[in-house]
Amino acid sequence: MSDQHSFETLAIHAGNTADPLTGAVVPPIYQVSTYKQDGVGGLRGGYEYSRSANPTRTALEENLAALEGGRRGLAFASGLAAEDCLLRTLLTPGDHVVIPNDAYGGTFRLFAKVASRWGVEFSVADTSDVSAVRAALTPRTKAIWVETPSNPLLGITDIAAVAGVARQAGARLVVDNTFASPYLQQPLSLGADVVVHSTTKYMGGHSDVVGGALVVSDPELAEELAYHQNAMGAVAGPFDAWLVLRGIKTLAVRMDRHDENATKVADLLTRHPKVTKVLYPGLPDHPGHEIAAKQMRAFGGMVSFRVAGGEEAAVEVCNRAKLFTLGESLGGVESLLEHPGRMTHASAAGSPLEVPADLVRLSVGIENADDLLADLTQALG
Repeated sequence: MSDQHSFETLAIHAGNTADPLTGAVVPPIYQVSTYKQDGVGGLRGGYEYSRSANPTRTALEENLAALEGGRRGLAFASGLAAEDCLLRTLLTPGDHVVIPNDAYGGTFRLFAKVASRWGVEFSVADTSDVSAVRAALTPRTKAIWVETPSNPLLGITDIAAVAGVARQAGARLVVDNTFASPYLQQPLSLGADVVVHSTTKYMGGHSDVVGGALVVSDPELAEELAYHQNAMGAVAGPFDAWLVLRGIKTLAVRMDRHDENATKVADLLTRHPKVTKVLYPGLPDHPGHEIAAKQMRAFGGMVSFRVAGGEEAAVEVCNRAKLFTLGESLGGVESLLEHPGRMTHASAAGSPLEVPADLVRLSVGIENADDLLADLTQALG
């Protein structure tokens, strides 16, 4: 499949070749652990054991690489499994990483509670401020980690500018592209070295699968990651890979609707007297609006807001919502809301990444927008 095709065409066709045996237009679920060899070392298509490679996972990995404009994609059992593999591939004890002051709580936990015990050091910086990133560098910095838009404060980082800082420092730039998806943003084209995804979210899109991915352009790094993926073993299973592939086929049309609905939700929230602040990069007064408009196709389906009355008022909004389902995760067709301080980001409490107690995060789904607006209006009271 040529990379000259449009995103929508690649999403449906890249990696999705017809089954040579039956002509099935959807790649089969190869629910198999091992493969018959034609003599010792005589592998059919390079397959010997499904931890090392599986045809359904291969289809997904080829699709991911095409959508992100990379050389190779690697599919994992979860987003954190992908991150763990990346850290242990890039880093050795004594190395240093710059991480965002606004990041997914699980990512912070991985650095603070797991990688740190292995001797990896990290500093926290506001990655939307290029000078702050530069100031956080040390002679041992091997990676700069960015989320844009960030989770849960919807901060925006200038990927091209931070890529320049990383190159000058001899460090790799890692961009978690989960909130945007490759439909809205392609970090590799802006200078990033590695793209990270939780494919559980927008890529899968239906809240029925857990998965993760890495995409890179450097062939040497790709081989190192593939070696560690096999050696560590936290790979995507064939059925999970198939579910993500199925979800990706409708990614473009879903993201258009997510963005359309989120824009309407953000507009409602900006006018509501019980909302003190709306965090959405599509709003003209968002500090990262111009950069987001430059590096993204649209602004996405995630909206956060702060509630007058503090933490308990924010919790009550979550409890009163009916159409917005109270739950962790994001990126599904159904709308979700959560209280990050007590839920997804509880692990960041007491750290520089602690989130405001009055914050509510929305994953705006693809339902009828008027129904969503009505539900938020009644939840806010």
